[in-house]
Amino acid sequence: MSTRTKVLSWVALAAAVLFCAVSGTVYWRAHDDSSLSYAASRDATLAAGRERVAELNTLDVRNTDSGLRRWLDASSGALHDKLASTRATDRTTLTKAGTSARGTVTDAALTALDDRAGTAALIATVKVAITPRGGTATTDRKRFTATLARTADGWKVTALSAVPVGKEAA
Repeated sequence: MSTRTKVLSWVALAAAVLFCAVSGTVYWRAHDDSSLSYAASRDATLAAGRERVAELNTLDVRNTDSGLRRWLDASSGALHDKLASTRATDRTTLTKAGTSARGTVTDAALTALDDRAGTAALIATVKVAITPRGGTATTDRKRFTATLARTADGWKVTALSAVPVGKEAA
């Protein structure tokens, strides 16, 4: 093996070792980066919020008790207390109306997340398919703000408010 080949081999080996060292350092820093942890928490919170808002806009009148139970399971705090206290009235009203609704969150974003405190705020647009008993479904679009709290069972909605749609200019 010539001297030139030996030198090139050592240079290639040194470059490979340097590349591995730099790559390992970058990987370790990214692995230990708190912003990655926060991003994962943000994504999980957003997904849970979307799911809970959809649940709170969905009810099958043929199975009202199950729907009301899902509402309670999706809520916490003051909203949960309100839904629990009006459950009997809600059951009667919803059964009498005979209308089912299926909510689908079409878009959502977190407007605030305090991962340490376990609180978040969300805005969402929801497409609600409303089907009267024996009738044809219609679709309504709604906008909501929601306040979320992390519980032992995951993220739950503590407040849900409709956002009125502004009038468009003529």
